[in-house]
Amino acid sequence: MKFQESEHVELKAMIVDDIKKEVIAFANCDGGKLYIGIQDDGTVTGVEDADGIALQVSNMVRDAIKPDLTMFLHYRTLEVEGKHVVAIDIQRGTERPYYIAKKGLRPEGVYVRQGYSAVPATDTMIRYMIKETDGDRFEEMRSLNQELTFRAAKKEFSVREIPFGSKQMQTLKLLNADGIYTNLALLLSEQCMHTIKAAVFQDTDQSIFKDRHEFTGSLMQQLHDVYAYIDLHNQTHSTFNKLRRIDTRDYPEVAVRETLLNVLVHRDYGFSASALISIYADRMEFVSVGGLLPGIELEDVMVGLSVCRNQNLANVFYRLELIEAYGTGIRKIMQSYENTDKTPMIETTNNAFKITLPNINYNVEFDKSSSVTSDEGKILAFVKKNGEIVRNDVEKQFRISASSASRMLRRMVEKGLLIQQGKGKSCKYVLPG
Repeated sequence: MKFQESEHVELKAMIVDDIKKEVIAFANCDGGKLYIGIQDDGTVTGVEDADGIALQVSNMVRDAIKPDLTMFLHYRTLEVEGKHVVAIDIQRGTERPYYIAKKGLRPEGVYVRQGYSAVPATDTMIRYMIKETDGDRFEEMRSLNQELTFRAAKKEFSVREIPFGSKQMQTLKLLNADGIYTNLALLLSEQCMHTIKAAVFQDTDQSIFKDRHEFTGSLMQQLHDVYAYIDLHNQTHSTFNKLRRIDTRDYPEVAVRETLLNVLVHRDYGFSASALISIYADRMEFVSVGGLLPGIELEDVMVGLSVCRNQNLANVFYRLELIEAYGTGIRKIMQSYENTDKTPMIETTNNAFKITLPNINYNVEFDKSSSVTSDEGKILAFVKKNGEIVRNDVEKQFRISASSASRMLRRMVEKGLLIQQGKGKSCKYVLPG
């Protein structure tokens, strides 16, 4: 019998540590045969204790390779040229990718068969195998990163006096049956790579940024940090009914809370793009990746139908009493505006979901006559002191470009705060009257 290495055959004269890589490579691809007792060139050297060799390989596979691969290996002892050779048949596994436990789901731990060798798999190959094995549900797939920490999540569970050990993590599906972290665990860990970007604009368009921030880390940390950021910019305005003072925030807290939770729970984490929150003078926009699930229409959502993309993540939020069992979020958002003249707007595309919350206190006429931003107040103070202002004065005062200064002055003219006199180089701005 002639032995020769090929894409499906590997020869080893004796047991070496690299045997683990060969076993993993065959199990991750189309299977193969491993012969121990035969040199690379096909020379039969044999082994003295075939049973001991088989047991040694079996223990190595059981202890050093994850997920469990032992059921896919079959051992035989062959007699070749009067010598004993251990033949190991390795089948293609059903829980790919297999990897060296100490290395994890990374290229240095995952191997595939390429020609006559076992080579490290690329990140793309690893993701493909995970998706092929675990299905399309992102949160149920095995996480590529297995070195996760859960400080924010543990704190959230601790506040509610709910245990958060390995048993609970398995129940909540942060750990799979083999004790491997899922992508749900990744989302709740400090190593979560999905972010939320927030920006505050000076007016009703994106001409001038007032502030911007990107929130990272565990979804639990992002939830609290983003809410605090929005709350900081959710101003309170006061009106009076005779002697009674009535305080009204720009955005109902219920609407902000439910919309933010909607972004976190229903987002499609299969995409890496950040969720976006934009705060304008007249509205706040929340845009998350992932449109409605197939078969669901916007009208269905508006009447209360809820089909969750990330059911396991929703279960965690429900366990923490952050959301209710049934899809009441959209209804709560709408109800929070019932006693106002404003209505939230929901828009969807194939790949995005957008909720726009109108600013209850924003009024165009009031804004023109009375609502003055801090920057506009500085300009008005300058004009009162000097009698007039030109574009160059605004550029120097705020250290902005000529186009930005022109837009700022034009808006103040539109709001009736300033009057433009002249054009071109002789253009100047003065107070009305």
